[in-house]
Formats: sequence, C-alpha cells, structure tokens
Amino acid sequence: DGFLNPRETISFLACAVQMFLSFAMAGTECVLLSMMAFDRYLAICNPLRYPVVMSKAAYVPMAASSWAIGGAASVAHTTLTIQLPFCGDNIINHFTCEILAVLKLACADISINVISMGVTNVIFLGVPILFISFSYVFIIATILRIPSAEGRKKAFSTCSAHLTVVVIFYGTLFFMYGKPKSKDALGADEQDLSDKLIPLFYGVVTPMLNPII
Repeated sequence: DGFLNPRETISFLACAVQMFLSFAMAGTECVLLSMMAFDRYLAICNPLRYPVVMSKAAYVPMAASSWAIGGAASVAHTTLTIQLPFCGDNIINHFTCEILAVLKLACADISINVISMGVTNVIFLGVPILFISFSYVFIIATILRIPSAEGRKKAFSTCSAHLTVVVIFYGTLFFMYGKPKSKDALGADEQDLSDKLIPLFYGVVTPMLNPII
C-alpha cells in the first residue's frame, strides 16, 4: 500500500503526487527556459520591437502553456508508472519518489515507460535545446556586431544568467533521463549516489535561479 525509504514510509498516493509534481516542474522548466531564450533573442536582436512582442498578452499565454505542457506530460508518465505492479519491500533508495527510482521497483516489463520517456526526451530536451541553440547563434552574431566593448559586455551580461541555468539544468537532465534505466540486475536497492544528488540541481537549484534571470 505504500513505499519505504530508509527513514520513513510514504503512501502510494503521496508517492504518485510527488512523481507528478517533480516531473511537471521539470517539464515546465524545460519549456520556460526555451521561451526565456526567445525573450533574450528579442531583447538583443530586436530591442525596438521587444515591448510590442513581449507584451502581457504574449508572455502570460507563454507561461501558461509551459505549465500546461509540463503538466500533461507528467500526467501521462505518472499514470503509466502507477499502473505497474510492484513487489518486494518497495524500498525507494532516493530522497523523493522520483519516477526513475520508482520504476526500478516494478515487477513487470517497463518497455512502454522507457519508450515514452524517450519520446518525452525529444520533446522536452531535444527540441528546446535546438531552439535555444539557434536563438544564441543569432544573439552572439548580433553581439559581435556591437562596436563598443562596453556594449558587448552589457549584452553578454544580459544572457549570462540564463545561459548558466540552461547548462546546469539541461546537463543534469540529460544525465538522468537521456538513457532511462531499467530495473537493476543487482536489485532495486542499488543506486548511485549521483542519481540522488543530481535531481537536486534540476529540482531545487535551477528553479531558485529563475528570479536572477
């Protein structure tokens, strides 16, 4: 009826809620960072059009759609995960009910989960990274055409915080979700310390850096 970690017990429902919230926030952050790149692109490459394009009528739907997309993906993955049969001691060797950690407890084939995770990786990792990369190609080209060193420095500083968060956030996500892991042959309790610590970066550190951007 529930899962355990080495220190406390969590109900199946509470675990499902944790899975949903953590995945939804990560997915939302993926989309938001790509939209922030578009914001930086407009601010540097088309500054005169920026107030018109990035009006309230534009950025409110952009933010809302980010949450909607992240939430929808999280519902799909959480639903697929909670439908799996679980057996054994149901001990999660993780700080939270992270989806990859819960999948290791499944007593059934998780091929569908792995395939769906791969599709999600393309949507939430591949597509945003391409969009951000193309945005920064134009941004860097524009910055290099600025005649004054002070102007170039100011423009680079505008993007530095966003670029730092992009590297940290997507780097840790690629490490965790780029190759979804099936259940360990040595048992569900076996899990690297890095698999526990890395989610703290994309789940805690990068959202805290958003206000700085």
